[in-house]
Amino acid sequence: MYTPRDFVEARLPVLHEAIRAHAFGTLVTAGEGGIEATHVPFVLARDEGPLGTLYAHVARGNDHVSRHSGEVLAIFMGPHAYISPNGYPGKATHHREVPTWNYIAVHAYGTPETFTDPARLLDLLARLTEQSEHDTGQAQPWKLSDAPMDYVAPMLKGIVGIRIPLARIEGKWKLGQNRPVEDREGAAELLSQSPGDNEQAIARAMRST
Repeated sequence: MYTPRDFVEARLPVLHEAIRAHAFGTLVTAGEGGIEATHVPFVLARDEGPLGTLYAHVARGNDHVSRHSGEVLAIFMGPHAYISPNGYPGKATHHREVPTWNYIAVHAYGTPETFTDPARLLDLLARLTEQSEHDTGQAQPWKLSDAPMDYVAPMLKGIVGIRIPLARIEGKWKLGQNRPVEDREGAAELLSQSPGDNEQAIARAMRST
């Protein structure tokens, strides 16, 4: 990921929080068969290894990971927003401004291992369910144990677990840090007038970075 110095985010807790907040990521592999990508929800074990460990699962028919060896990339895309020159004070005088796009993104790398042990799969699915029920604000969170085991057990035969101990992790917080303060504030103010969640999130991030 091309990351100019102004946009680098290297603090591990901040990177972890971004992964956790945007847990539906893209798993990318590259090998003799070319580049492949799969979109899956991840669970992050923050304290498992120096940089943390990612867990996910795919259908057994999806041999995306098993057909490749070596390092994989997991991409987590945070909020993003178009930045109109209308937010920059200079636009009204010299007009020497152009649009851009601000965003938050995390790239996480590691060598994956797969597993099919039912106990490990159950643990992964329980953690993923708990995370997802919490994130969606369910009044009565559903638990994996709410479903009969004789119903769940056959389904485990149809999935493969993926574990990725992280070897490196990169963050890019492109939030106008290379612009004058008045430009950042003007752009953030313009974004804050939008009803969109992404625009509101980027406005807040620009003001807090």
